[in-house]
Amino acid sequence: MAKHRHLLTATAVAAALTGALAVTATGTATAGDSVHHHEADFNGDGYGDVAFSAGDATVAGYKEAGSIVALYGSPTGVSGTKRATLTQNSPGVPGGAEKGDHFGWMSAYGDFNKDGFDDLAVSASFEDIDGDTDGGMVTILWGSAGGLTGGTTLPDPAVSSHDRWGKTLAAGDFDGDGVEDLAVGSTGAAVYVYKGGITKSGTSGGRYTVKPNVIAASDAGPLNLTAGDVNGDKKTDLIVNGYETSSGWNTNYYVPGSASGLTMSGAKQLKRGVITGIGDVNGDGYADIVTGQDFDPSKDGSPSVPESVVGGQVHITYGSATGPADTTNVTQDSGNVPGGSERGDWFGGEVSLGDINGDGYQDLVVGAAGENLGDPSVVDTGAVTVLYGSPNGIDTLSGTQFFAQSTAGVPGDDEAYDYFGSEVKLTDVTGDGKSDLTIGALGENDFNGSLTYLPSNGTKITTTGARSISTTAAGVSTDGYPEFGANAAN
Repeated sequence: MAKHRHLLTATAVAAALTGALAVTATGTATAGDSVHHHEADFNGDGYGDVAFSAGDATVAGYKEAGSIVALYGSPTGVSGTKRATLTQNSPGVPGGAEKGDHFGWMSAYGDFNKDGFDDLAVSASFEDIDGDTDGGMVTILWGSAGGLTGGTTLPDPAVSSHDRWGKTLAAGDFDGDGVEDLAVGSTGAAVYVYKGGITKSGTSGGRYTVKPNVIAASDAGPLNLTAGDVNGDKKTDLIVNGYETSSGWNTNYYVPGSASGLTMSGAKQLKRGVITGIGDVNGDGYADIVTGQDFDPSKDGSPSVPESVVGGQVHITYGSATGPADTTNVTQDSGNVPGGSERGDWFGGEVSLGDINGDGYQDLVVGAAGENLGDPSVVDTGAVTVLYGSPNGIDTLSGTQFFAQSTAGVPGDDEAYDYFGSEVKLTDVTGDGKSDLTIGALGENDFNGSLTYLPSNGTKITTTGARSISTTAAGVSTDGYPEFGANAAN
């Protein structure tokens, strides 16, 4: 999503949420894509599943070793009772828990071995490998009838050219051959793509690289990778959130898929922002690109700049047969969008797309984890906004919804530094064909983190059946600052 974010700590979270650190993307392909699908299904039971990071979790006494929690869908949605909590100490998972590995911070799902069960690629991008400090490690956790179990390491093919292997991940069928591929980023400029047919012994259908112009002066390499079919050719395209080499400003690139895979031929530069979701919001058969730009530091502090610019916005770039086309913007001052833009809201810090009401138009959820509500001393409590798709795109005038922990029926309370909405994920976890909403609050209970589940009632998101999933309920240690729910698998 994401999506989602580099590592967040109690002292660094504010900088992270303003885009100083990376955010994971939560969007998935929904229009014309040959393979990549909106819901992960790790156990093949027909209910969508979700996976959320606890990347700073303590494991066997090792601080920030990291874990990831897969919540399996059911007729009543997701909860802490039907899940798998995996670490590098779990049976069959390669490696071993070590201090500062941050296993689980980034993840992406896809059926990489084409056995009918979705798998989960997970990184530990600060893993020390054979003396290579922060070299990074990517592991594929394999889906099965019993859920995620065991894993296989995907070795770094160019150890000396970069660090933090697995810093970004995305899955999609980039060459349209019917098998999902895996794109892997690092601190280097190149994105490595492993062709589908990845086996449990670690072989793949091939490997190549694509190199958008995204090197940063400090933390090099792409910030986020998001997959989806924007041009409707049934080959997955890739959106690369990163930095321009010429000016250091954040920018994004559309990299199209082709019969031979991702190619810079036809690549296009997009609006700024560090988080992207992909889905067909106007039902024209082409997936649209929704990019969150939660903060523009060049414009902060200027009284002549509207709050809507500094408070955050999302750019909606419509798909077409030739790729990205026209762009419109949405802020908390657009139409009847709830909240009202204020500096530090971080509206657009997280986005997710899914069809909540089953009308064929993808709907949009936007996180504003820095939102302040009520008591001015209770800062950064956070909120989320739900906007519905229509033949004209995202509707900012009717049907909008706004949720915070003070909303009637939502578990919990507005508290300072909860960062409710620090992650959002739309997935049909009940199997009724309508997308349900899971919300992360990475700062809940002194950065233990938590999730809030809000189901679709077939027409809209509702608090009926809402529940909270705590760190303890998810089987994550509360020692330290695990920040459970900071990132969702995309």
